[in-house]
Amino acid sequence: MTDTPRLDALTQRGRAFLGTRHAIMAGAMSWVSERNLVSAISNAGGFGVIACGAMTPALLEAEIAATQALTDKPFGVNLITMHPQLMDLIGVCRAAGVSHVVLAGGIPPGPAVAAITDFAKLIAFAPNYALARKLLRSGTDALVIEGSEAGGHIGPVSLAVLAQEILPALPDATIFAAGGIGRGAAVAALVEMGAAGVQLGTRFAASAESIAHPNFKKAFVRAAARDAVASVQFDPRLPVIPVRALKNAGTEAFMEKQREVSVLLEQGRIELPAAQLEIEHYWAGALRRAVIDGDVENGSVMAGQSVGMVTAEEPVAAIIDSLVTEAEAALASRAPAERG
Repeated sequence: MTDTPRLDALTQRGRAFLGTRHAIMAGAMSWVSERNLVSAISNAGGFGVIACGAMTPALLEAEIAATQALTDKPFGVNLITMHPQLMDLIGVCRAAGVSHVVLAGGIPPGPAVAAITDFAKLIAFAPNYALARKLLRSGTDALVIEGSEAGGHIGPVSLAVLAQEILPALPDATIFAAGGIGRGAAVAALVEMGAAGVQLGTRFAASAESIAHPNFKKAFVRAAARDAVASVQFDPRLPVIPVRALKNAGTEAFMEKQREVSVLLEQGRIELPAAQLEIEHYWAGALRRAVIDGDVENGSVMAGQSVGMVTAEEPVAAIIDSLVTEAEAALASRAPAERG
């Protein structure tokens, strides 16, 4: 195992919070972040996170149990705030003894925050400084600041800006940085700025332990950073959280889907919340086509801009080892010469 004293010192707060060897969280990716990948990441010293997505409580209960059978290391569960059975899913996490819950997809509802913090550590996403402060005041234990370079659903601001805006302003908070991180030198820079650790998704999605279809992984290996583009909003009345994915025929199909839902909204045949939910269901189906079925032309190949740094299908342990080794080397190169 690589000796990383400088990195360990800078990530002590993050490692203690997660209960892991390294302060490297895995982004929760629907259809990808399941028992195999999550347990592999945790077993390799990182922090795996189950993506609940649209799972029913019964499915989540089974997934947690299956993950616990594969690892005795800490891992988390990511829940979507708009899930109609959110409180039931929180109950499943409590009953299963889940130690960390990540809430995504909007501002966490008060009752959910209270229920989670009663038995687990709560992590939430902060796309700006004002919301970061509000989340911490409301009882959130740690934050993820995710830049627009990330894959999947993204915010409007790059990590380079978020890190400058938020990390120095909240020096006592436990904050993980995410979005476009592909190499250890970036990890080193972010923890030097004050991040407690980092979160990665794209590199893990193409790992050997990922259940993603071989076509999906090959698309990652072939892609350059510029190929991972953010979706365009068709109708301002239909606010859709942008999604970053590899440009393909599915990208155009999403524009057509937005047009279709926009017409239904215009005609009063659908309410706004139902329209937004229909868009979310579209993404879930399109992502499954790419990840599980291997249809990388018509499905949604969600990827961050760090996809250009995915050059091969590697084991999770090798990815984590390379990240921490590179980070330690970067920190050592900047350290003053040791006195003899």
